[in-house]
Order: sequence, then C-alpha cells, then structure tokens
Amino acid sequence: MLCVKNGLIHDAVHKEAYVGDILVENGKIRAVGEHLETGEGVHVIDAEGLHVYPGFVEAHGHIGLDGYGIGYEGMDYNELNDIVSPQLRGIDGVKPMDAAFPKAAKAGVTCVCVGPGSANVLGGTFVTIKTVGRRVEDMVVRDNVAMKCAFGENPKRVYREKKDSSRMSTASLLREMLFKTREYMEKKEAAGEDPLKKPAFDMKLEALIPVMKGDMPLKAHAHAAEDIFTALRIAREFGVKITLEHVTEGHLIVEELVKENVPLAVGPTLTSASKYELRNKSWTTPGMLAAAGCQVSIITDSPVIPQEYLPLCAGLAVQAGMDPFSALQAITINPARHAGIADRVGSIETGKDADLVIADGCPFEVSTKIKHVLVNGKEVG
Repeated sequence: MLCVKNGLIHDAVHKEAYVGDILVENGKIRAVGEHLETGEGVHVIDAEGLHVYPGFVEAHGHIGLDGYGIGYEGMDYNELNDIVSPQLRGIDGVKPMDAAFPKAAKAGVTCVCVGPGSANVLGGTFVTIKTVGRRVEDMVVRDNVAMKCAFGENPKRVYREKKDSSRMSTASLLREMLFKTREYMEKKEAAGEDPLKKPAFDMKLEALIPVMKGDMPLKAHAHAAEDIFTALRIAREFGVKITLEHVTEGHLIVEELVKENVPLAVGPTLTSASKYELRNKSWTTPGMLAAAGCQVSIITDSPVIPQEYLPLCAGLAVQAGMDPFSALQAITINPARHAGIADRVGSIETGKDADLVIADGCPFEVSTKIKHVLVNGKEVG
C-alpha cells in the first residue's frame, strides 16, 4: 500500500485544485481525501508543495510500432501492400521494449492509444496500453478500441500508382467494404446454425463486423475540412460510430463540429505544414473547439512529435488561448473517453488505476520538473 500525502491535487474532474492525500492499494486508487490514515507498512510519498496530476493519456499515436532510432526497418505502423487491411491489429506491431516507452513514462505519459498509420483506407485496429511493461499483453488496458480509416492525401500518395489517386476513390473503397460487410452479416444471420449456408469466411469483413454493430468506432484520419465532412457523411450513411483524428482545419468549421458532437483528437501541431492539407494548421484549434463545447484531446501522433512532449503541446495550446483546465482535460480524461477507457484512467478518482504524476509545477511549462510517476501504483524508475 502507498499514500501520496499533502499534494495539490489536479484531478481533471474539478476545475479547482485542492490539497489532499491519495491512498493506493493493489494498483488502484483506494481513497482520495484529507488526512487519510495510513498505518504501518504503508509507503508514503510526501507531496507537500508539489502538484499531483492523473497520468497523461494520448488518444492517437504510433509509439512502439515505429521503432525508436532504428530507421525504416523497424517501422510497423503501415501495411504498404494492401490499401484495405481492416484485419490487422495494432497490438501485433507493438515493441514493448522500444526506447520510446521509458521516455514517455518518465515524462508522465502513462497510457496511449496506438495502432496503424494512415497509408491505407482501412488500416486495422487500435489498442490502448500502458507505457510500462515487457510483454504487450500485460500492458493492455483495452484492445480493439477503434478501426482506423484514412482520408485525404496519405492514401492517395501511397497508392497513387496502384489503386487510389483521388478523394473519390478513397471514399468509394471505404463504402465498398462497409456495403460488403453489411451483406456478409445478413448472409451469416440468414444461415443461422447451418454451416452449409454460411458465406465463405472473410477475415477482412469479420474485422469490420464490430464497426457495423456499433461496438467499435471508425477512427478517421482527416485533416482538411472536406475530409472531415466526408468521414462524417459516410459514418451517417452506414449508421456507425466515429471519432475524428487530427482535425487540422477544425477551427474553420467549429459550428459544424459542435453540431456533430463526436470526439476530436487534435494534432500533431508542433510540426511544419509538410503537405497541402496542413496549410491552415494552428495552435488555436484545440482551444476554439473546447470553448465551443467539443470534446477535445490533444495528440502528438507520436513519433511525429516525440511522445514525451504531449504536456508541452498542451502548454502551447494554452499559450494560444486555450483554457488551462480544458488543456489538462485534453491530455487526461478526454483522451480516456475518446478511447473508451475512462473507467480506468484519465482522472484521480476512487477505483481508477493509480497512474499519477507528481511535479514541482505545471507540466505545461518547460521549467517544471517531474518528481514521481506512478503506473498501476508502482513508481517508474
């Protein structure tokens, strides 16, 4: 058992911070309050004069699938031989001992949602994992949290000579797979328990059944406003759930996104405008969307921005006008909600995983030093 005593707690639920204790047992937060009894055998972390935050959470990235410092040979986040590959699972590409993980954990990023990149119209599923562990199964918070799909320039660029050279082609390929999945499901249902009447097994269509049933959202890579609207239009056509990833031009269509009321993961913004669809990139985007009432997460899209700079990205959004509490929520509880794991992480509340960051100031500021990081109640070395 462990107790963090007398820290200034920023729980990501209440806007005002408060001084209190956090009692941790078996990797979970057992109690939060003032002057908690500890007793013998309880390890105490004296946090007087320090700030205590939930472990930071990333809603969208590729850490562990790219390979830190090992070049192209270590990259596993894009399948380049098949533009439609929903049967792929991000968990199968994660390298738990990649050097990027300890860097992230020591910076307070304790949970990440990772999966395939945006080369393909359908890329496969994302998984949420802790940033500490040697075996990926032991790091998993929740698997198969979303199905990656992509719009815009990336599928066109990668498959221009093979399959896809326009936004119309990208949309048609996604629609085709959703139509086929719906038909496949109908045939399976009509066959009942008769194996002779069932359609031939199709691994791609099987992977899309949870999407069609509403058990898994599409995770739609979309930077430009027109791509955002295409993603939303297709989701509406098929009655499937969706989250929007990147949302670079979100500040240009705030009122429309408010009406849509879907989770938004904004970023990576700490980069150059390396392609046409990024020309309107702005640090004001997350703040404008959050102020309008949207559920906003800030992302690094690691390794595009190194994972450990997630708090810095939140700080730059604050500098551009974002409310500081909204920025904190954008790297804690909102990404947890985005990934469907808010019952486990993202805030300091009784019953949740004891993922905590203890620092000598605000994590948005580069001068702040992180003193302790706990993942599942254990201190990161």
